[in-house]
Amino acid sequence: MTPRQQLRQIIARSGYTIVPGAYDPLTARLVEQAGFDAVYLTGGGFSRASGYPDLGLLTVAENAHFIGLAVEAVGIPVIADADTGYGNAINVIRTVREYEKTGVAGFHIEDQVAPKKCGHYEGKEVIPVAEMVGKIKAAVDTRRDPDMVIVARSDARAVEGLQAAIDRVNACLEAGADVGFVEAPQTVEELRVVGRSVNGPNLVNVFEGGKTPMQSAAELDEMGFRLGIYPSQTHRAAIRAAQRVLACLKADGHTTRVEPDLCTFQEREEAVGTAAWRALEAKYLQGI
Repeated sequence: MTPRQQLRQIIARSGYTIVPGAYDPLTARLVEQAGFDAVYLTGGGFSRASGYPDLGLLTVAENAHFIGLAVEAVGIPVIADADTGYGNAINVIRTVREYEKTGVAGFHIEDQVAPKKCGHYEGKEVIPVAEMVGKIKAAVDTRRDPDMVIVARSDARAVEGLQAAIDRVNACLEAGADVGFVEAPQTVEELRVVGRSVNGPNLVNVFEGGKTPMQSAAELDEMGFRLGIYPSQTHRAAIRAAQRVLACLKADGHTTRVEPDLCTFQEREEAVGTAAWRALEAKYLQGI
């Protein structure tokens, strides 16, 4: 079974699946090693890892390169962020071609005006419904592998209201999208409405500090969500950990005080599979 088929199986089965976010290939490996069934490549995370805010500043080529490296690093399905498709419907065609080459299992496209903003920033704008439906149709018609999952995301809650966002997602599902994603519901009741009103498998975005109230996996499952992406938790943890280590190094001139909180040399090597690469090296050197 390919990763794309695995993702389709995840979506088809009953119950809720947690999909942690990764901001680089190493984090994607850590998600897999932790036992999760899939990993989410957050566009915001890659932007921040590159030193930029989540304002659509990176190009399709930069993001596709990042996705390809992460897909190569893991065996589980990868869901990626395709922002707005990087332009209009014909830009979506190019985006789908480039994303499909990476081996990604699925991706989401949103209805914001390009360049987009983080889904939980203020000042978002959305394109007309017909234009978004055209983008989804372009994506569906362009993909060569029918198992690649297309997620339709609407950011219209902040602009036109919750029902408009739901209607947009349902129109995209009717146009051929596989999963619906209403971004940034603002109350628990709104989450419940989304869970019962989207006419297909439902994805929810889960993190502290955004507009959507935090709910447990069990609660989101009960509401009817099938997938939950957790985009920024690993990156926020890494930022805080790096800040602590650097503050210690600056103050003490060494990191002894924080060493108990760091992974060991061996754990670092295990995270990247050094032993397996060494075994391959030994295997093929014998043939020299």
